[in-house]
Amino acid sequence: MNQTFGSVCHGAGRIMSRKKAKKIVDIGQLRKELEQKGIVIRVASRGELGEEAPIAYKDIDNVVNVVHEADLAQKVARLRPLGVVKG
Repeated sequence: MNQTFGSVCHGAGRIMSRKKAKKIVDIGQLRKELEQKGIVIRVASRGELGEEAPIAYKDIDNVVNVVHEADLAQKVARLRPLGVVKG
């Protein structure tokens, strides 16, 4: 509690700005990769897909492991998102 004020990460965190991600991500290739994994995509614009590309984020397993190993929180379950809404 003293180290974190009772709070730890609530997500992986970005390693790349939205603007940079939109510039470098091949939207067509990303869409294809996600669809091959069974992920359905609906976006208002192609740029929005690029902004949220997986490469724009830290590896969640690494983030969770750091928090766990620092004894700030304990791993208790692994969740798999069913949907994401951005807006």
